[in-house]
Amino acid sequence: MSVTVAGSPARAADPVPVTEMTAHYGFNGRSSSILDESGNGHTLRVIAVQGGRVRPVAHGPGSAIAFPAKCTRPVCPHVVLQSVDSTDLDPGTRDLAFGADVLLAPGQTSQGQNVLQKGYSTTGSQYKLQIDGAAGHPSCVLVGTRRSTIRVARSSVTAADGRWHRLRCQRTGTVLEVYVDDVARGRTTVPAGLSVSNGLPLSIGAKGAYRDNDQFNGILDNVWVRISR
Repeated sequence: MSVTVAGSPARAADPVPVTEMTAHYGFNGRSSSILDESGNGHTLRVIAVQGGRVRPVAHGPGSAIAFPAKCTRPVCPHVVLQSVDSTDLDPGTRDLAFGADVLLAPGQTSQGQNVLQKGYSTTGSQYKLQIDGAAGHPSCVLVGTRRSTIRVARSSVTAADGRWHRLRCQRTGTVLEVYVDDVARGRTTVPAGLSVSNGLPLSIGAKGAYRDNDQFNGILDNVWVRISR
């Protein structure tokens, strides 16, 4: 497996070309099951182990959802939100954008925390938004079905400063970019034929509920996926 990482100087954001909303979660309802506000039926179920749970917290006129705090014990609370139906969340080679509003404190960072993920880098294909390392820099990941090369666009700025940030990953043709508060903060190139298609659930807040799950340890709101027609 190989990894391709790239970055670029900040620049003003271009208009988002991907206009078809495929999934959206505002976390303003019950926490036992989370409805897809796009109307496409991608309801999330809460999967938790070792006492893991999510809880609603006030954010703007509505609410956001808080995940377990950072834990360094041998056994830690884990929780993930996973979609029930995910077939039309596979973009193939089409343009794709996905993102979330994120609040993460500096003391809550870790080696890697997953905000949003569909698929795995070692089996099939993947798209993912994560927050990397102690410095808390967001990054966007694409892995295609034919090759296991991990394409990463990593932000030059942190999102782990205890304030809300709007994060976005965007694949437009052969360019993958990461945006922080609507400013492009990193980019890399991807093959035109790179296809993401895996049939696996959309996972939010972790890649699973098992021990090595890249648990997110902050607060999320307005998680979304857009795939072009």
